[in-house]
Amino acid sequence: MGNETGKPDFSNVQSDVQSTAPDAPKADFSNVESKVASTAPDGDQTYTVAAGDNLSKIAKHFYGNADWKRIFDANRDQLSNPDLIKPGQVLKIPAKD
Repeated sequence: MGNETGKPDFSNVQSDVQSTAPDAPKADFSNVESKVASTAPDGDQTYTVAAGDNLSKIAKHFYGNADWKRIFDANRDQLSNPDLIKPGQVLKIPAKD
């Protein structure tokens, strides 16, 4: 049996792949649930006044500016003068707009 071109003849080669590993089970996502949660506070917060605090300093901490009036307005039930806050007082801090 000769090949006239001198090149190997692989025309009758066949291939088959088999594995002894079991088929992987299909992933079942039927019981997956989705939920969104946030650690951000809802709406208003509170702040306990510390020694050396003033409304401007507290406003700057929560709002990034010294606009203390909204904190004062939200706490008129316990504040009659914005300069008279005391350590230990718990102030309502309205949500940032």
